[in-house]
Amino acid sequence: QVQLVESGGGLVQPGGSLRLSCAASGFTLDYYAIGWFRQAPGKEREGVSCISSSSGSIDYVDSVKGRFTISRDNSKDTVYLQMNSLKPEDTAVYYCATRKLGCSRYVSLYDYWGQGTRVTVSS
Repeated sequence: QVQLVESGGGLVQPGGSLRLSCAASGFTLDYYAIGWFRQAPGKEREGVSCISSSSGSIDYVDSVKGRFTISRDNSKDTVYLQMNSLKPEDTAVYYCATRKLGCSRYVSLYDYWGQGTRVTVSS
């Protein structure tokens, strides 16, 4: 059974950092791209970052460039999202998702999703 489990969310002050993890099970992560998405209250889910199966292609939405870093450890079947210099507008539920082909920012193109982890940036 394919499963993705996010962890690492929480409450952090503006300017702080969090590292999100996306642990995969039920399939071999090596051949899959992983995307991180977020959904703030009342807003559509948006793509934040994506890493291809070989880590040869990495993409970020403009609003997080220079602050967020995506990485993967295929030996642990885990993808990470390091989030630094967090802002209140980063507050959202963060989801990871996977697809066998390359990265995409389109929600509908991903096959499997985790349940999400909540990130709240507030003083």
